[in-house]
Amino acid sequence: MGLFTDFRLSVFENNLGVYGIHVYQKGKAVGEHRFRSNDRENLCSASKTFVSLGVGIGEAEGLFRLTDKVLDVFPEYQKIAHPGSEKITIKHLLQMTSGHMTEDFKQYNRRDRGELFFATEMKKEPGTTFFYEDLSSYMLGRIVEKISGSTMLEYLKPRLFEKLEIENPQWHTCHLGHTSCSGGLYLTTEEFSRAGITLLQEGVYKKRRIVPEDYVRRMHSDLVDTGSKKDPETQGGYGYQVWNCTLPHTYRADGMYGQLCVVLKAYNAVVTVNAHNERNHKEILRAVWKDIVPKIIP
Repeated sequence: MGLFTDFRLSVFENNLGVYGIHVYQKGKAVGEHRFRSNDRENLCSASKTFVSLGVGIGEAEGLFRLTDKVLDVFPEYQKIAHPGSEKITIKHLLQMTSGHMTEDFKQYNRRDRGELFFATEMKKEPGTTFFYEDLSSYMLGRIVEKISGSTMLEYLKPRLFEKLEIENPQWHTCHLGHTSCSGGLYLTTEEFSRAGITLLQEGVYKKRRIVPEDYVRRMHSDLVDTGSKKDPETQGGYGYQVWNCTLPHTYRADGMYGQLCVVLKAYNAVVTVNAHNERNHKEILRAVWKDIVPKIIP
């Protein structure tokens, strides 16, 4: 029986809305199945994982330390910053523990999002409580831009995208021209898989070091508690813009509607999906566990 036979049935029977699935294992592409045309799709929040890779590169280049305070990078916001926001570090942004507990998306294209981030009320001590916040990812891009002089997209072109052989990547910006970072990166399923392959190989793609090995390990091992989330696939902890999975030794980039790049370390494999599932895209993950994983022997 073919690798994708059972998965195809699950997609059709459960209306999972999958566009394409790509499987990589033991140094090569095992196969890809398309349910629709092979277009570049908006990775939505899976874009955040590319931001994390950029942070790892920036840390290695000495642009900053993860313990650096975010407000110190932006003294222009000090007068409007909510008390307590001076404690927020770069690591807090990576782990979604800024201390915020609300996010006003209606203001996104009306105000400077940097100003909006610092003006948001602090409800918790930074580093103590998980709250999934698009502005945290956005601010990571603003930090890289402020220090390097290049937007996150331009910063990553020679350092990441060119090394992944991804030509002319498209990434949304905010209304002020800063890379949105929380979403809006467009890639094909196979292009998306190259980030997972790099993570699987501890920061190396086609024998070229892209991200430090130590940073990649911290990405998926330095986790914050997400036990308050409803779905089991979101309860296993959150690292540096990646989610821990229910399957042991497995973590993922995860975007709305089912943009998934799953790193299965125990299987030496990466499974990547693009989809449009507005009900519960975690059902796609469960179909991968049921229909794909048993067929990829470690």
